[in-house]
Amino acid sequence: MAFDISADEQDLVDAVTRISTEVLAPQAAAADESERVSDATLKTLAEVGVLGLNLPEEFGGPGVGSVAMSRMVAAVTEACASTASIITAQFLATDSILLAGTDAQRAEWLPKAAAGEIIGSFGLTEPGAGSNPAEMSTKATRVEGGWHLKGTKCFITNAGFADFIVVYAKTDSEAGRKGISAFIVDTAAAEGLNFNPPERTMGLRGSPVYEFTIDTVVPADALLGVEGEGFTTAMRVLDRGRIEVAAMSLGISKAALDAAVAWAGERRINGKPLNRLQGIAFKLADMYTRYRSAWLLTMDAAEQRDAEVDFTRSSATAKLAASEAAAFIADEALQIHGGYGFTRDFPLERYVRDARIYRIYEGSSEIQRTIIARSLAH
Repeated sequence: MAFDISADEQDLVDAVTRISTEVLAPQAAAADESERVSDATLKTLAEVGVLGLNLPEEFGGPGVGSVAMSRMVAAVTEACASTASIITAQFLATDSILLAGTDAQRAEWLPKAAAGEIIGSFGLTEPGAGSNPAEMSTKATRVEGGWHLKGTKCFITNAGFADFIVVYAKTDSEAGRKGISAFIVDTAAAEGLNFNPPERTMGLRGSPVYEFTIDTVVPADALLGVEGEGFTTAMRVLDRGRIEVAAMSLGISKAALDAAVAWAGERRINGKPLNRLQGIAFKLADMYTRYRSAWLLTMDAAEQRDAEVDFTRSSATAKLAASEAAAFIADEALQIHGGYGFTRDFPLERYVRDARIYRIYEGSSEIQRTIIARSLAH
C-alpha cells in the first residue's frame, strides 16, 4: 500500500499543487461570489495538462496514473472546489469518448480537450431520472443523415459554456438499459439546444450547472461507439468519476482540517490554546482519523483502477467514505471556529456548502451503499 507514483508524476503533482496554492486559492472566494471560475484560471491549468489528466499521451494527456491524478484533483479542490468541479466534469465527458469512442472520435475530440481548447460536459441526469438513469426519457431516433435527439437534461455541469456535450438517450424504448446510447453533440453546430439560466446552487457556485432541452438532428457519426452500449459506458465512466469525487472530498477535508488545527493552536480561551481543551482535541483527532481513512480508501481505489482490475466496489467505498468524511470534517472545523466560522470572512462556511454535493452527485451515498451491498451478496 505504498501508492507510489513516478518521478515525472511527482513533478506534475508538485506543479499543480504550487499553482493551486498561488493562483487558485486566492481566487476561490471571488469565484464563489461571482459564480464563475475565470477562463484565465482554466487556461493556466490547461497549460500544465490538468484538463487532460485522465487521458493517455497519445491523445494529448500527460499519461499519469489514477493515484497521481487523485492527488492533483485533491490539491486543486483544497484550493478551489469550484475549479475542480469544472475539471472533473470535463473528465466525465472525455472518459466517455476514451472508453467508447471510435478511433476517429478520439482523435477529433480528445487532444483538443486535453489542451483546454474545448470544454466538455456529461449529459446523463434528467428531471425524472437521477439515481436510476435507465429511466431517462430523452430519445434518439434515426432520421435521414443522422439522429434526432429530443429531451431534457438537468444538473449538467459545464453545459451552458461547453463546446461539446456527451448526451445519453434512448435509441430503443423497449430495451431498458440496453436501449440507451450516447452521442457527441457539438454545441456550436447543434440547433435546438436551449439552456436555462444556471441553477442557483448552495455550493460549488463557481461551477455552474444547467438544465437544457435538446431537439436537434446530429450526424450519424455523432453516435458514440456502439448503439445500445450507452448505459454500460456511463457506468464505467461513473466508476472512474467516483474516485475523482472521493479525491475532491479529500481536498476539502484537508483544507478544513488544516484550518481547524491552525485555529485551535492560535485561538486562546482563558490564556490557553483551544487545542489544550480535551473537547477540541478529541474533535481534531476524530477529524484526522476520518481524513486519513478516506485518503487510504481513495488511493486504494485509484491503485486498483491503475491495475485495470474490477474497481466498482472500491470506487463506491471510497466515494462513500470520503464524501461523508468531508461533510463531517468541514462541519466540525466550522464548529471549532465558532461564530467566525459562520462568517464569509473565513472559508469554513464555503467548505461546508461545497462539500454537501459530494454525497449526492455521481451516485448518492445511498446508491454507493447499494452498490457495495450488492457486491458483497455475490
